[in-house]
Amino acid sequence: MQLEDYFDFLSADDIRIKGHRIGVDNVLDYYLEGYAPEEIAANLPTLTLEQIHATITYYLHNRPQMDSYMAHLAKWREQRYQEWRVNPSPLVQRLRALKAEKHHQQINVS
Repeated sequence: MQLEDYFDFLSADDIRIKGHRIGVDNVLDYYLEGYAPEEIAANLPTLTLEQIHATITYYLHNRPQMDSYMAHLAKWREQRYQEWRVNPSPLVQRLRALKAEKHHQQINVS
């Protein structure tokens, strides 16, 4: 079995662990923060240690490409977050309004 057999390469921006919705980035985020494979397994219990080791090994064998992949995902996520902050969903807008109203009522009661 080749390392690539452990993954579904859905697009240049989406590499997932075969049979899961979990992306390699989820495993690698833990790994790059210093978690041991067993600790990663505790946080992602649907993955086997074999899948986690395969992900880490794939990363180590393809470090420049995977670092670029991870940086691209981080940039995309930040971009999406900033877009959301500027234009939140109607639900978030409503929750913020309710929170502000509650805060205003608490100040007036005090």
